[in-house]
Amino acid sequence: MAISPTTEGFRAAFRRPSLTLAEISWRWVTGATAAALIVFGLVEYLDTLPVTNGELLLLRSRQPYLVGEAIAHILRGSLNRAVIAGMLAALLLASLWIIAASLGRIATVRGLLDYFRRHVAGKVFAGGTAKDGDGEGYVVNNVCSNEGSLRALARLNFLRVAAALAAILGFIGASILASFASPDANPRPGAAFFIFLTLASLVFFVWSALNWLLSLSGIFAVRDGEDALAAIISAVTLCRERGRAVSAVGAWIGLAHMVAFVGATILVSMPLGLVALVSWRLAIVITILGTLAYFALADWLYTARMAGYVCIIEMPEVLVSSLRTQSAPPSRGTGADSVPQLQTSIDRNEPILSDLPNLVAET
Repeated sequence: MAISPTTEGFRAAFRRPSLTLAEISWRWVTGATAAALIVFGLVEYLDTLPVTNGELLLLRSRQPYLVGEAIAHILRGSLNRAVIAGMLAALLLASLWIIAASLGRIATVRGLLDYFRRHVAGKVFAGGTAKDGDGEGYVVNNVCSNEGSLRALARLNFLRVAAALAAILGFIGASILASFASPDANPRPGAAFFIFLTLASLVFFVWSALNWLLSLSGIFAVRDGEDALAAIISAVTLCRERGRAVSAVGAWIGLAHMVAFVGATILVSMPLGLVALVSWRLAIVITILGTLAYFALADWLYTARMAGYVCIIEMPEVLVSSLRTQSAPPSRGTGADSVPQLQTSIDRNEPILSDLPNLVAET
């Protein structure tokens, strides 16, 4: 019985909501920590800025030039401390994300492996609907220890952070190269924008592909206990051997994600457009709730996509054997090694091939 990895991915996300909750937990905890650190750091930094009476006078003038000069004078001499503090905060947040993402990936992937080995395997072997306990004897690999998986996932996530940093530097480099096309003596903003857009799109494509490959490699790190390099090789091998199935899962989940993003954008923009008719507090509450709902739905879709990938990894032999069993023609001869004999020559005695007229009518 052939199965659809995309359908099984959505079914696993529906039947195992605890996996989505686990994914939401570590993502939202990391995001809330980052947001709190940014807000409190900004507030503390603004409290340390000295403001003189002359600067207050310039700020109250409401003249853009004077206000800009006052802000520049206030920030002069203290911006270096803010940059150093921001770099330190980014380093700590990256370390927190690496640890949280590694632990969360171990919990999620192990839950998916247990689901597919207990339920989907039983459905494939039985040829019908899986029930609780089906496929309990079907075990492909024993899940390896936490220590080896955590070490490999930490290295993979470190590479993802490094790739993100390289992408940021790539965007900065794209802006610098684009500025060369529009010098002050001969400004050409259209050409500069086109060059920046092209280079930025290339950087984004390379980063997204590399980030996706490293994320997929994490499944092999948990499933087989491989190190980072071996997990990457396994992910590349999967894409080469079963690229059509992997692309199908990514395409369908990506389409669902796009629909969810468009719907969330409409839901969030409606109260902001009606802020003159409704209370601004109500508009802010609706905006925040709509944003959180979109984030939760995005995490659920990510869990469904990862479940589809786990289904492809866990079921390749079952899928191939079932298709071969259904489509293999009867063989001639006896023995287990007999293969069907195909006729490759032309039968010259066939009447339709004769060069004599009316031979078919006479026979």
